[in-house]
Amino acid sequence: MTRTRLILDFLTSGRTHRYGPHRSQRADLHLPVGAPPHPVMVVIHGGSWHKRYGRVVMRGLVGELVRQGWAVWNIEYRRLGEGGGWPATFEDVAAAIDHLAQLDEPLDLDSVSVLGHSAGGHLALWAASREDFHEEMLGARPAVTFKRAISQAGVCHLAGAYRQWRGGAARALMGGAPWDVPERYAVGDPLAHVPLGLPVLLVHGVLDETVSVELSRRYALETDAAGGAAELIEIEGEAGGHRAHIDPRGEAWAAVAQWLREPVSV
Repeated sequence: MTRTRLILDFLTSGRTHRYGPHRSQRADLHLPVGAPPHPVMVVIHGGSWHKRYGRVVMRGLVGELVRQGWAVWNIEYRRLGEGGGWPATFEDVAAAIDHLAQLDEPLDLDSVSVLGHSAGGHLALWAASREDFHEEMLGARPAVTFKRAISQAGVCHLAGAYRQWRGGAARALMGGAPWDVPERYAVGDPLAHVPLGLPVLLVHGVLDETVSVELSRRYALETDAAGGAAELIEIEGEAGGHRAHIDPRGEAWAAVAQWLREPVSV
């Protein structure tokens, strides 16, 4: 059996679960071969937080993670153009992750990690910060917490992205500028919550024209200054292209796979 066929077999074995009534409030669980309980990787797709992009774009990485022994929770959420934006997108990501605790599946919920690409990288880092939210904050009191977090070409600094994009998708997501709705950015911008109390990996292409590497550099710098643990791996040339990160055959993914093989330490 070829590797491609094996990955496809893993993908077709996924089972869809609903965590809410909206058509986008669903997630696919893919289980690996091997003895349970399985460590879990929550996967969050990107695409400018817009409805034209869905969780199917992560199918290559899902198959590779399953092959490596991970149970993969590939989540969907309400996006711009279908009721998403502030606060719905954030509410859905939190609810989808917490729904893991309700599943009757052979999962090791003491060994859960999160990975996101592009806008999903933003949401992954945000979700990983929820453990430290006070009770009144959106996303507080998580039912599932993480061992580590991975951002692939992620929007690690939402206010910085707003300035670079002159509003753009960041304005659409948050419903305004950082100076107009500062209370939203205080919750929804990952940079507002550094350092996280867990290891963080940032992988970003130096020449990425969609999401600037400067956002990841700023996140890594401020995490380090605050005494946290965030490793930034910069990928040169075409291998660091924005979409190259979701290709399991590429250099960017190889960096993630190597990091995942290392013991967890803070």
